[in-house]
Amino acid sequence: MKTTRILCLGLTLFFSFNSHAQKEEKDLIKQTIETYFDGWMTGDTLKVGKAMHASCHLKFIKDDQITIINRKNYLAGFKPRPKMENTKGSILDINFTKNVASAKCEIETPKRVFTDYFNMIKLNGVWYIVDKISTNFEKK
Repeated sequence: MKTTRILCLGLTLFFSFNSHAQKEEKDLIKQTIETYFDGWMTGDTLKVGKAMHASCHLKFIKDDQITIINRKNYLAGFKPRPKMENTKGSILDINFTKNVASAKCEIETPKRVFTDYFNMIKLNGVWYIVDKISTNFEKK
């Protein structure tokens, strides 16, 4: 009976710690994505760049072809501006295993909705977006 109680206590502590560690990891992933959202909405290339690893590429469909843009060219498309009004970023889903993650996100502006899928890697304790595929559509 005593062995069973000790085993139950041990399992409870293990799952409690594991759950807490997973929440902390998810929070770190969310911080990286929120930094990306913040930079995207203000045209702040330092914030967007901080969230994206130097090797990151953006991929999307244009004229029935896959278009690939590297991080440097992607960041060059941003211009500083006041925070976009009536615009919000949402994290729809996060899935991670150890030091890799994927996240489905949306940025909704008054005219368009952008859906991004981020592949992420944790390197030296920091989560980075290492690949992004994106689509968008005009709101009706």
